[in-house]
Amino acid sequence: MILDSIIFDLDGTIWDPIDTVLLAWNSRLKEHPQVHRELTRTDFERTMGLQMQEISLKLFPHLSEDVREQVIRACCKVEQEYLEKHGGSLFPQVETVLQNLSNSYKLYIVSNCQDGYIESFYAYHKFDKYFQDFENPGRTGLSKGGNIQLIIERNNLTSPIYVGDSEGDRKAARYARIPFIYAQYGFGQVTEYDDVIEAFPALAKYY
Repeated sequence: MILDSIIFDLDGTIWDPIDTVLLAWNSRLKEHPQVHRELTRTDFERTMGLQMQEISLKLFPHLSEDVREQVIRACCKVEQEYLEKHGGSLFPQVETVLQNLSNSYKLYIVSNCQDGYIESFYAYHKFDKYFQDFENPGRTGLSKGGNIQLIIERNNLTSPIYVGDSEGDRKAARYARIPFIYAQYGFGQVTEYDDVIEAFPALAKYY
């Protein structure tokens, strides 16, 4: 496979942020009496790869739209603060692999997250040095496929691939008409892909 760049999903592909996010959200939910229970890891696992509006509907279907928006806004704010201070759980050998890949390819991130989330990832783990650019719907309002296309156009990429762990990632890559590499160790289940990796270090095949 000939390529000049690699675009990555974030959650379930580069890191697992759920434990930190869970602490952050539950700390803020206590201030909202309309929410009657703490969230669990299983709750968050069911939302991986979705955009924030879809996440809010899955987690708080019983709340009115106005209240749901208030809760989500408050939780996202404290989430970014927690991630900047505590980070997430990186998958094995992530930094070594990114460092080696960045010697040969331009690297990017496209994630279905709110504005500021990827910056929090950069702030704690100091990985911004490995990536040329990033995008998310919180900043553009676009779908993941649209954001992949935006990265391709903005950076004049000719032969990129997309690495992700969900069916939504596969569809986004297909929308952008680029190969999809399935991160099998992540949160999602995908049956159709152009290549598969069973662990992050398997990307060494592209060195």
